[in-house]
Amino acid sequence: MRKILFVCLGNICRSPMAEFVMKKLVAEAGLENAFFIASAATSDEERGNPVYPPARRELASHGISCAGKTARQITAADYNAFDVIVAMERANLRALSRILPGEDKTSLLLDYTDTPGDIADPWYTGDFAATYRQVLSGCWGLLAHLTAGCGH
Repeated sequence: MRKILFVCLGNICRSPMAEFVMKKLVAEAGLENAFFIASAATSDEERGNPVYPPARRELASHGISCAGKTARQITAADYNAFDVIVAMERANLRALSRILPGEDKTSLLLDYTDTPGDIADPWYTGDFAATYRQVLSGCWGLLAHLTAGCGH
């Protein structure tokens, strides 16, 4: 089983969007038993809070529920618990380098697409639809990367 952890600053917008989009893609591919998918924050400021309402609404508009998800902060122990740790932006990677004991498991979500870079934080842009499209593209690319050569 491949274990994926998506990470952003607060774990209330981008990383939970990625978590639940990826869960949907994996389910649609019939690979639920091959993956464990979660998300976390680099900061603790939103710990315990639910997914931000506009992010929840954007997911719901695509038939995706994130019910019950609350923000949590990544810990050094997550490094050994997960196979792949995927950040939404370079600032998250810098924070992860201070939290985790290594960097060989970390990457940016958009690095799995033809348009690598940062996923803009919709908390500031207000454009949750654009973030969803970037997350979806990154998750498709990541899934293709992780299943390449696996017969799936």
